[in-house]
Amino acid sequence: MPDFPWDALEPAKATARAHPDGLVDLSIGTPVDPVPPAVRTALAEASDAPGYPLTAGSARLREAIESWLRRSCGAAGEGFGVLPTIGSKELIAWLPTLLGLGPGDVVVIPSVCYPTYEVGARLAGASAVRADSLVSLGPAPRVRLIWVNSPSNPTGRVLPPEHLRKMVDWARERGAVIASDECYLPLGWSAEPPVSVLSPQVAGSSYDSVLAVHSLSKRTNLAGYRAGFVSGDPALVSELLAVRKHAGMIVPAPVQAAMVAALDDESHVAQQRDRYARRREVLRTALTKAGFRIDHSEAGLYLWATRGEPCWSTVDWLAERGILVAPGDFYGPAGGEHVRIALTATDERVAAAAERLGRG
Repeated sequence: MPDFPWDALEPAKATARAHPDGLVDLSIGTPVDPVPPAVRTALAEASDAPGYPLTAGSARLREAIESWLRRSCGAAGEGFGVLPTIGSKELIAWLPTLLGLGPGDVVVIPSVCYPTYEVGARLAGASAVRADSLVSLGPAPRVRLIWVNSPSNPTGRVLPPEHLRKMVDWARERGAVIASDECYLPLGWSAEPPVSVLSPQVAGSSYDSVLAVHSLSKRTNLAGYRAGFVSGDPALVSELLAVRKHAGMIVPAPVQAAMVAALDDESHVAQQRDRYARRREVLRTALTKAGFRIDHSEAGLYLWATRGEPCWSTVDWLAERGILVAPGDFYGPAGGEHVRIALTATDERVAAAAERLGRG
């Protein structure tokens, strides 16, 4: 396994923490705002749960997931399966193993991406290949799984439906699975909203070979609950369910009840979006005035920023001002001149960061 990248940030964190006005931690996208009251109530009311819950999820949870997918992702028809997961990172890390990949198999991941895609390939003994264009792979290696991440972590890039459809077609022609990590789908900022791989624009008339991964960590501040789900090709979802039953990968019953409450309500999502939009505008304006260029960042919880220098120089420059960010090379060599700046800090801390950037 590669070294855990966040450990390398400790020296910069120590520098930032020494700032007279304290640390502004914009390095990790962990929610800081409250869990909605209705979700906490649902969790508490379901806390008397002495028996084993269903790995497949309760009937009420499956219904809530299906309804949300139709409303928010454009999923249509009856031809898709759903399965709750213990957050999305767990599913991402273990998906190659759960699908039976091993030595000689190839997992295609974006050139700049969430590190767990590569970790998952390694856990299965497979190889990870970075490629933004499938055509660039040349003579087809033994591709078994393709990861798509739109909106992207860390860049905030949104792929158009036509691009996603070409990737789905390519995967189907070669018998590969295409898995779309859509954790940031509810957080689009540009005029064109992000499109799910489950949309008929992308998947066509069936969900063959297609999986979509979702999380309630970002839209509902449930990172501490570990609440996610995977959906798509019913045969693949059934295969995942069978293995997960044997492995005991079960979402706790109180968390399942909380997920139902979260998925049934969109008002709290709109409120959270407004919080992030305000913080995004404050940070984007301050960074631009301080000489940064913001690339992509059309969606999600991050600003992908550069000063045209090695990313660790930028990390150190910001740390001297008490601001901690993530270096772009955590996400692949192509990120070597960027830093990822999270919107997940309180309004007071975001304002402090902006004020410090204004001082230069």
